[in-house]
Amino acid sequence: MADETKPDPSAEQVASSEPKLAQDETEKVTTGVTGGEGASVASKAAAAGTAVKDNVFSMFGGGPKKEKKADDDEGKDEPSGSSKKKEGGEEQPDEAEPDVEFQPVIHLTEKVETKTNEELEEQTFKMRAKLFKFDRDSREWKERGTGDVRLLKHKENGKTRLVMRRDKTLKVCANHYVVPDMKLSPNVGSDRSWVWNAAADVSEGEPEAQTLAIRFANSDNANQFKEAFIKAQQENEQLFKASE
Repeated sequence: MADETKPDPSAEQVASSEPKLAQDETEKVTTGVTGGEGASVASKAAAAGTAVKDNVFSMFGGGPKKEKKADDDEGKDEPSGSSKKKEGGEEQPDEAEPDVEFQPVIHLTEKVETKTNEELEEQTFKMRAKLFKFDRDSREWKERGTGDVRLLKHKENGKTRLVMRRDKTLKVCANHYVVPDMKLSPNVGSDRSWVWNAAADVSEGEPEAQTLAIRFANSDNANQFKEAFIKAQQENEQLFKASE
């Protein structure tokens, strides 16, 4: 009886090894299937995460840089504007502009001589002053202009005349001979102003009787004018007597 109940060691070893082999085979099959599917799932999850990340960045103006390599390659093959013209044909020449020459109406290089009737006269006196004319209609003094009053002596006949021109415009405001019957009188007691009557003043073109008054900057200038005026009167008086 003792021999029947004793277990066989070789039989136990075979029995124990069969479950182990079955377990190993099961683990190999399970591991192979699980490993392949796991890798696939991981790669899909990574791709999905990248896509979500790009979409989030693109909403705020970010995201991955766009590749321009394809565009650059296409641009290299595309000819430039000048190359297109050369390939399509020769360039069209520009339209010829008409050759127009304009002649100046007035040649500024030409000198225009203006005669003032002073070419044959010499200046014996010159002083800056202001001239007035008495208006008989309004019974008041009116200003004729400011400028240089001059005494001009003719080189041929020796007669002296008084000429005064306005500043800037050079318009004549007094022009008459210094005759003996003229008399310089102080203007309202002023020591720098003189008044006289001109029987034939031609400053306006035609001889006209005028009552004139002249005012200088100071009494010294006024006295110098009076001396030159009286001297011209004396010289003209002798010339007028000789011509009679």
